[in-house]
Amino acid sequence: MHFYLATSFIFPRSLRLRLFTLCFIATHMPLLAYLGWGFASGRIALAEFVLLTMATVIGTGIALLGIGALLNPIHALAETLHRGEDVAPALPDVGDVIHTLYAGVQRVASATRERLDDLHQAAHEDPLTGIANRRGFLAHIDALPDHRRKGCIAIIDIDYFKRVNDLLGHEEGDRVLASFATRLSALVRRVDMVARWGGEEFAIFFQDCIEDEASWSLARIASRMRSEPIGRVQDRPISFSAGVCRWTGGELDAALRRADDALYEAKQSGRDRVCRAAPILQEL
Repeated sequence: MHFYLATSFIFPRSLRLRLFTLCFIATHMPLLAYLGWGFASGRIALAEFVLLTMATVIGTGIALLGIGALLNPIHALAETLHRGEDVAPALPDVGDVIHTLYAGVQRVASATRERLDDLHQAAHEDPLTGIANRRGFLAHIDALPDHRRKGCIAIIDIDYFKRVNDLLGHEEGDRVLASFATRLSALVRRVDMVARWGGEEFAIFFQDCIEDEASWSLARIASRMRSEPIGRVQDRPISFSAGVCRWTGGELDAALRRADDALYEAKQSGRDRVCRAAPILQEL
């Protein structure tokens, strides 16, 4: 490490050239010694000097080519990591220091990528239900191209969920949440996005969908909840209320607020129903 730092002033941006310089100096030591002896003794021979110089230059070139070839695996790995690619070129198991370094960097890079993937998943996925959380929902929509940023937003709330926890226990409440997430995911289209919004609230983005279609889809899910309930409270099937708002690609927060207002209306109107957001002037 000390030698590496001490020689860093020699071509600081190129390890190849630094190694070449050191090799050039080292391989020319015999020539320099011969010149010193020849001038001191007056017995220098021109033919021997030319021959020795040519041999030294050729040896230096061979050393440079060899060093470059030996460093190629490290440069290939560095380029792979710099580009953010997942797979680096394979290197035969030869057991030298280059292979050890190469394999070690690959292991560290792979572990780092896996850790980052785990952190990303933890940040964007609800651990109880396995679907996206609020952050994942918003990130998914934000990543969509402009022509796909339209459709309907629905905010959904499980009716009387507090009774599930109070009467049946929190373990049953967790099961109901997970079952409800599975039911929603199974009964919407693949292009639609389902997320746990928080607590017993869920959100769905019906991509490129009008309010009639979104409302019909939610009504179909509500009907399935009655005919094939995911649970019962006081001998009544667990149901949900929902608010739906059309979104044409403008400010998403405004659509979410309007969907939430429609949900409040559904709950105030007796629950187990779907209400649409009141139209605004810009959408008439």
